[in-house]
Parts: sequence; C-alpha cells; structure tokens
Amino acid sequence: MKKIGILLLLSALLFANEAEDIVRKVDHNMRGKTIYMQLNMTVKTKYHQRSMEMKTWSEGKHKSFVKIIKPSRDYGITFLSLNGQMWQYVPTIERIIKIPPSMMLQNWMGSDITNDDMVKQSSIVDDYSAKLLGKKGSVATIELTPKPNAAVVWGKIVSQIDTRHYTGIKDVYYDENGVKVRMFTYSQVKRFGSYYLPTVWQVKPFNKPGHLTTLHVKEASYDKPIDPAYFSKSALKRFSR
Repeated sequence: MKKIGILLLLSALLFANEAEDIVRKVDHNMRGKTIYMQLNMTVKTKYHQRSMEMKTWSEGKHKSFVKIIKPSRDYGITFLSLNGQMWQYVPTIERIIKIPPSMMLQNWMGSDITNDDMVKQSSIVDDYSAKLLGKKGSVATIELTPKPNAAVVWGKIVSQIDTRHYTGIKDVYYDENGVKVRMFTYSQVKRFGSYYLPTVWQVKPFNKPGHLTTLHVKEASYDKPIDPAYFSKSALKRFSR
C-alpha cells in the first residue's frame, strides 16, 4: 500500500510539473523578452459595433504601454501598466488618471476585456497553480487555480493548449462560485521568428448575450530593445502625440 501511495504521489507531481511547464511555454510565446504589437479591436454588442486600432509595447512581466491610434476621436489615449498598477492619459482633458483597485473589473475601452486583464497579463504563471486534466493528441486541458494569498479575481481558469507550438486554443474563466463568466478563444497561429502567436483572439462573456470582442494582431515583433522611457508615467503624455 505504501508503494502505491508513493507512486500516486510521484504521478501527481509529474502531472503538475508538466502542466506548469506547458503554461510557462505558452506565456513565453505570448510575451518573449519584449514584444511590440499593432492590433485591431472590434467590439460587438446587441446594439452597436465599434472598432479601434492600438499599438502596444511590453517588457518582462510587469511593464506595458498602450496607445490608441484609431479612431481619430480616441487618438492619443494611452495606458501604462507598471508593477500591478495602471494609469490612463486622456488628451481631450489633458489629465493622467490612476485606475483604482475598485475599477479593475470594469471594461477596458468599452470592450469585454477588463482593466485587470491589462495589468495582470502575466499573472497566470505567477498567481495560479496548474493541474493537467488530460491530453487528447496535441491538445492539453489544464485547470488553473489561485495560489494561496494571490490577489486574483477568478475562482479558476480551464485552458486548452496546443502543445505542438504551445499556443492557447481556449480559456474559460469561472468566478469564486464556479460559474462560467467568459471565454477566450485563439486562432490563426502565425510564426514570428522563433515564437508562435495566435493572431485572432475573441472574448465572449456568458452573461452578456450578443457581446463579442475580437482582436486581430496585425503586426508583432519580439525581443527588440524598447526605449525605457515608455515605462514611466511621463510616457503617458509624451508618447500620446
């Protein structure tokens, strides 16, 4: 009986290590050391549809800068995420606004992405424990649950990952009561140097029928130096122009 118990424990540890390794590789594909992207975002609701374009610069796990370039009425709105905090600059009122913790679950620019998504884009690796639920061919299903004392908003995330290139297929987010809240799907994987990146991301909230946010990656460039000036509060106004 003791040998069986040890074997079961070793098996569980191997599955956990495999799951964490898969999640780290997906994260590496999404971020690299640095990444610059130009994206188009379309937001659909039951009543309207709107589109915008943006440029993003990210370095490491805790630094990112976003600039809206279209439509013209939103041109120059900028966002800075730095060490878990977020600021926004609005040119029309010439003000830098800090996004408080109470607003982290609010929608970002009217989309189905939240402010929390923008700030904690790398917290999957840092804040969640990974468990391999199963594999079918190259597709691994992984359950992510919050680590003790992790400052996260989701009760769990269940992800499907293509292990051929370590790219996401689908993420389903659950609240603390185990209720499905939203689903991310990823498609049209392209190679950028040594990295593989889905170039179409869709976000569907389960509690908002008819809502769908779609992001298209139009351009991506990895591991090139980014001016450190992008990751300071002065960048919000400086690079808004």
